[in-house]
Amino acid sequence: PPVTDYDGNLYNTVQIGTQIWTVENLKTTSYNDGMAIPLITDQAVWIGLNSPGYCWYYNDQAAYGNTYGALYNWYTVNTSKLCPAGWHVPSEAEWITLKTFLGGEDVAGGKLKETGTLHWLTPNTGATNETGFTALPGGSRDLGNFSNVGAQGSWWSSTETSSSNALYYCMFYNYNRLFYYVNIEKKIGRSVRCLKD
Repeated sequence: PPVTDYDGNLYNTVQIGTQIWTVENLKTTSYNDGMAIPLITDQAVWIGLNSPGYCWYYNDQAAYGNTYGALYNWYTVNTSKLCPAGWHVPSEAEWITLKTFLGGEDVAGGKLKETGTLHWLTPNTGATNETGFTALPGGSRDLGNFSNVGAQGSWWSSTETSSSNALYYCMFYNYNRLFYYVNIEKKIGRSVRCLKD
């Protein structure tokens, strides 16, 4: 059954192996206790942040928000209040469970990506979406600026790798693989998928 966030946004869900995932990227502007997440539009402020913040790609909710969700920094993830009650941002171990179930990282990306080139750039290598996960290329907000919508989707894990870095998973339009990067600055804005507790 679908799940609703504090703002009233509805997310479809899918079971993959033993796990239940949301099928859309998170777009809540509130924590699950109703507190507002700070919306940060200014790039200089974003770069300087060591506390929670979110944004929309190109600061354009109308154009990007509904399809790709919001971009959150890792400090937002770390509150443990970002996903709807009863759900959480998956840990590294939980992402590993997913990719192992799908036959390993070399093929997992294709099984998770939305098919076709409505959202992904051509050739969208290996995309079958046989899981129903429907991964979309929502891009990111880096320390430079917004980048890679259409080319890359990236999702935070809850796993911290150092005082300033955390681990995330990503997929590209031209690879079948599910990539992960361990030393990525917590300040960067990425998509979030929620996993049922």
